[in-house]
Amino acid sequence: MPLYLGVMSGTSLDGLDIALIEQSEKTTLLATHYLPMPSELRAELLALCAPGPDELARAAVSEQYWVKLAAEGIQVLLKQHAVSAESIRAIGSHGQTIRHEPARGFTIQIGNPALLAELTGISVVSDFRRRDVAAGGQGAPLVPAFHEALFGAKNSCRAVLNVGGFSNLSLLAPGHPARGFDCGPGNVLMDAWIQRLRGDSYDRDGNWAASGRVQPELLATLLSDPFFKTQGPKSTGRELFNLAWLDQHLGGQQHYADADVQATLLELTALSITRALHSAQRETEELLVCGGGAHNRTLMTRLAALLPGCAVNSTQHYGVPADWVEAMAFAWLAHCCIEGIPANRPSVTGASGLRVLGAIYPA
Repeated sequence: MPLYLGVMSGTSLDGLDIALIEQSEKTTLLATHYLPMPSELRAELLALCAPGPDELARAAVSEQYWVKLAAEGIQVLLKQHAVSAESIRAIGSHGQTIRHEPARGFTIQIGNPALLAELTGISVVSDFRRRDVAAGGQGAPLVPAFHEALFGAKNSCRAVLNVGGFSNLSLLAPGHPARGFDCGPGNVLMDAWIQRLRGDSYDRDGNWAASGRVQPELLATLLSDPFFKTQGPKSTGRELFNLAWLDQHLGGQQHYADADVQATLLELTALSITRALHSAQRETEELLVCGGGAHNRTLMTRLAALLPGCAVNSTQHYGVPADWVEAMAFAWLAHCCIEGIPANRPSVTGASGLRVLGAIYPA
């Protein structure tokens, strides 16, 4: 059976997820490997998300660092599981998003797939988003087609929620094409706030948020952003939701307790998700959560409270570890590209039609 590798580095910039799948009539996860993001690379990738000096050269240097890290992780995974590079049909590499502005006609992921093919001796499929943008789409989210293949049910109405730096929903209703869109910030603001105030990279289990109290006035101000009032197709990124955005809404003079701000940010994530789900697919019977947010017990509890009558579970409930769904998705997208299978969904991105996504760099 064909084997594929998926490499995913998301907006949280915590590390690289590498997944090995077997692709037949169904997708089977065989092995995984995680590489923490080196602090100096993370800092530079974050800096590249905003305008700065000598961006082209800095991006070129950073992507070489990123690729060497990815190649190292791939080699470790293959060695640990006694899998030869020759047995891998292709690597699906998402690269690292540094700008995403579909309204201006572009999305930029760095990741030098040519170098990755050279370092691993394996064909690489990359640049998945730009074909959809070229066809008038948002270029994101790309995972709903994979969620449909993995979790679609004939007799129940489901949604799959990925909570990484940002949150996105895939809507899976029997007899209807998959739909989906970005909901807004997932972990990005909570991570940034706790890093600024406490020096931690994330709020484990949402414990700090749970120690605070939601501030209704601040929450209403945050939810007043026009993004939350628009319907899909839509996508977003650090270009909109960042610490500067939060500071602007705090008014320059913070008079809220630090933990209360964190609690309010968690409520912003939970409400933006559940309101979007209610609006787009009120009849949802089950919400399956993946990504880092699935480990935030405070967030999961809040989602369940806001969705009475809807079962809220991790994708682990169906045997798919929450941390590895996106890396698996890009391995699956590589399979679709190699086989010439369209993998975008116009009902999700707004593209003018189905498109085969990705560019192939042969070994």
